[in-house]
Amino acid sequence: MPPAVKAGGTSAGAGVAGRGPANPDNGSMEKLREALMKADYTVDGVLEVLGPLAYAALARSESVPALRATGGGSPVETLIRLFLLQQAVDRAAVEAALPVADCLAAGLVVADGGRLRAALDIRPYGDDDGHDWYLVSDLSGGLHAQGQGHPVREDHVLGVGGASTTLAQLTIRDRFGSALDVGTGGGVQALHLSTHVGRVVGTDRNPRALKLAALTQRLSGVEPFDLREGSLFEPVAGEKFDLIVSNPPFVISPDNAAQGGRFVYRDSGLPADEVCRRLVADAHQHLAENGWCQVLANWLHVDGVDWRERVAGWVRDTGCDAWVVQREAQDPAEYVELWLRDSGEYGTPDYPRRYDAWLDYFEQNKVGAIGFGWITLHQAGSDHPLLRLEEISHPVEQPLGPHIPSWFARHDFLRDVDDEELMGRRLAVAPDVRWEQVARPTYEQGSGWGGDSSRISQTEGFMRSADIDPIGAAVVGAADGETPLGEILDAVGERYGIDARSLRGGAIEAIRGLVEDGYLFPVG
Repeated sequence: MPPAVKAGGTSAGAGVAGRGPANPDNGSMEKLREALMKADYTVDGVLEVLGPLAYAALARSESVPALRATGGGSPVETLIRLFLLQQAVDRAAVEAALPVADCLAAGLVVADGGRLRAALDIRPYGDDDGHDWYLVSDLSGGLHAQGQGHPVREDHVLGVGGASTTLAQLTIRDRFGSALDVGTGGGVQALHLSTHVGRVVGTDRNPRALKLAALTQRLSGVEPFDLREGSLFEPVAGEKFDLIVSNPPFVISPDNAAQGGRFVYRDSGLPADEVCRRLVADAHQHLAENGWCQVLANWLHVDGVDWRERVAGWVRDTGCDAWVVQREAQDPAEYVELWLRDSGEYGTPDYPRRYDAWLDYFEQNKVGAIGFGWITLHQAGSDHPLLRLEEISHPVEQPLGPHIPSWFARHDFLRDVDDEELMGRRLAVAPDVRWEQVARPTYEQGSGWGGDSSRISQTEGFMRSADIDPIGAAVVGAADGETPLGEILDAVGERYGIDARSLRGGAIEAIRGLVEDGYLFPVG
């Protein structure tokens, strides 16, 4: 778990037993925020103290380098030891950095003789625009190797993790009037939404999560979130939003069916991938005109059924344009190991039994793999909604949020223009597109190089690449944004001795594909 995060990080783990946090007044939270900032307990301040070696080690849940780096007793070092390293710290040292009485009253720390321990994880968090926030969650269980950490409680509230970072970077950051964060947890997405949305509503079925989200909001100094308890869309019945985001409890486990879920942060209590199906199938009812919904999800790969066929059924009847991207597919064993580690059960006496029962569950349901990815819906009001499902497993450049609306806009353009109209339109090459040729040495006819392959690739965003033949490369290279496509095809046909009508008819689908994937875009 990273010691402090700037719109990124890996999974936080566990919590503490005992009573939940109190509801401190705004004045005490403002005083605490001022103290944290004065101590330079910020993303940049933590990195400066720890240095790259200890910072990277703590992100791997190794605390020894960080302990070595924080022995000076400064306020920021004290807070790193208290909250990030989960150490018992001398009360006098904490009092030099924080208003301890307020922290005790709010349930943020607990007394341990003459020392204090953190009861909650208060972690510096920020974004690329320079916001200094504090994310409140339950304490991490990731420091067990150093004798720290805590068992994960059933109502555990997760900190920032890989999934929440992915969603934050995927989210469209246009200005919106209203947004809904379904399953807000500790308020990670709500913090980001507060920068570009007028009204932020967060829902969660875990009342403890709502308490910590309220602390996150107060400590971060942002406008209050409208926090409501309930499952999925129940707390917002009849309401519509310009933007819906959700990092739901999507883990697929036997505990959902047998016990209603063991951990609220990951288990929905619904069988298989039903929570993700319900979420995306019902979201359109809460989208305003031209509204967006962006959801992270898991889905099953069932033997004999293409995953695209299963997931297409979730979104086909929503009336929205839908884009489903699978980023990876894990085999059942990898998946079980990931989530047993996440809940702190790796290496415990019960680990083999739970592992075995989970594999039994997947075997009984003929599950060959579990897919992870994202689903984007757009309430565009089209009579012929777009539906695209694809795999993008190669590296991409985050944040992807700025690229999402343009992807839908290009598909809107292609949907509205027929082949004949397209020939009269002007297309341009996207600025990040590069043309690459790969050659190999040829010795059969003397020394020299022979052409082997030609590709176009993107250097930003989705970073796609595709093979392209010389004719295609000539067409793309001539797309200057001023010459109509038909004229370009005619000129290329003449150059290569190809009948113009034949080339126009044969190239049209390839041209549409180049626009779809962002190599070309329409001008004007």
